[in-house]
Amino acid sequence: MMRVLVAAALLAGYALHGVAPAHAQNYPNRPIKVVVPFPAGGPTDGMARIISDRLHAVLGQPIVVENRGGAGGGIGGKFVAEADPDGYTLLMTPGGALTTGPLVNPNIGYDPVKVFTAICELIETPQIVSVRPDLPAKSLADVVAYAKANPGKLKWGMQGFGTGPHLFAEMFKLDAGINMLIVPYRGTGPLLNAILADEVQMLVDPSTTSLPFIQAGKLRPIAIAGAERYAKLPEVPTTIEAGFPKLQNPFWLAVVAPAGTPRDIIDKLNNAFRQALAVPDTRERLAALGAEIKIGTPQDLDKMLAADRARWAPVIEAAHIKVE
Repeated sequence: MMRVLVAAALLAGYALHGVAPAHAQNYPNRPIKVVVPFPAGGPTDGMARIISDRLHAVLGQPIVVENRGGAGGGIGGKFVAEADPDGYTLLMTPGGALTTGPLVNPNIGYDPVKVFTAICELIETPQIVSVRPDLPAKSLADVVAYAKANPGKLKWGMQGFGTGPHLFAEMFKLDAGINMLIVPYRGTGPLLNAILADEVQMLVDPSTTSLPFIQAGKLRPIAIAGAERYAKLPEVPTTIEAGFPKLQNPFWLAVVAPAGTPRDIIDKLNNAFRQALAVPDTRERLAALGAEIKIGTPQDLDKMLAADRARWAPVIEAAHIKVE
């Protein structure tokens, strides 16, 4: 009788905390949806599929990658924010849905600090500032000179309002004191099509997607948006070397779950991503795209996201960037 009473008390305790004692043991027992808040063909989508391929093997369940692009990552972010906190709907995203997007759009529909639970950062990769080969500019200094000689003529394309590349362009515009047009697209895929069609003349984009166009001679790289040169383009200077020390913006990818997801499931997912990214074949596939593995703890991701918000908030205020 005493054993029955003890078991009943334990079950009641788990119920009070909203966590069943067998969460981690039984999870997952059906497919997991990974939402990518940008269209297919971009760096987020490509790397999400590489990582998800291996995650499937680790967890033993299908991983379904679903693209929900729009609003700089906000549409996919809101979808996951409103999903059941059961570990079966995850958001794999760069900053658009977690930091920069909510900062510039008060109507995005969610507060990322309140509606998401961190799992981990996944990768970082260099971003490359590139121009069309027919633009008479081979450096950031040349771009500034061209923009000042042709006010309002230079068009810089970006991957969505409120994304990191959008704020990067705004920061460059402020620091250089130039008049240029910043044009939004729904993601990297549409943006790359636009620059090839001469709709825009300039962009900053992760090496994972822009490097093939650079190697094909369709884009000219003029700066690496970080503190170190990129091994695959060793002759291209960093933005710091070019005289713009604030223009450092590596592309990163992180994964979060809806707030309220049980801690044991978060821990199991964190461990599963670690295992998935430890496989040599997966590491090689990502390294070939210039991506560096950055697996950490949920707490590490929370600190990184807080630092990213603190970094971009002054830029947003100075440039008066807000979605009306």
